[in-house]
Amino acid sequence: MPATIDDLYARFDDLGIRTTTVEHPAVHTAKEYEGLRDRLPGGLCRNLFLKDKKGALWLVVTTVDRQIDMKDLRRRIGSNHLSFGKADLLREVLGVEPGSVTPFALINDTGQRVRVVLDKQMMGQDILNYHPLANTASTAISAGDLLRFIQHCGHRPDIVELD
Repeated sequence: MPATIDDLYARFDDLGIRTTTVEHPAVHTAKEYEGLRDRLPGGLCRNLFLKDKKGALWLVVTTVDRQIDMKDLRRRIGSNHLSFGKADLLREVLGVEPGSVTPFALINDTGQRVRVVLDKQMMGQDILNYHPLANTASTAISAGDLLRFIQHCGHRPDIVELD
């Protein structure tokens, strides 16, 4: 059974991670998310759940305004052909619905099936916003605390320059 939002917040408390959460209408696209910019301090982020031809799974985390060239991305992360992971696979591995992909969902990837890629430029920002397992809210967290959370979930993210 996937972690709940309450489980996520309890994990933050256990790790001494301070966050703030703002509830908002559900957002399904980066463009919709950008419409909330005035309500959310810090970087607005998006997440790509990807699968390559060999079956490797990737979570690429960047800002909403960043353009990602998939051919260049696969070269930068050492993968082959990348495509978006299907909804059933997303639910199985990260325990979230499409539109709610977030690095916080790594709490559900107890088998460490997903390789995590964090945009170097994004990680240079003080505050970052991600959905707390549902796209009806955004949780602000420091870049350092995000990294600590991901590592606590058993993942060793690669911080990659995506330009």
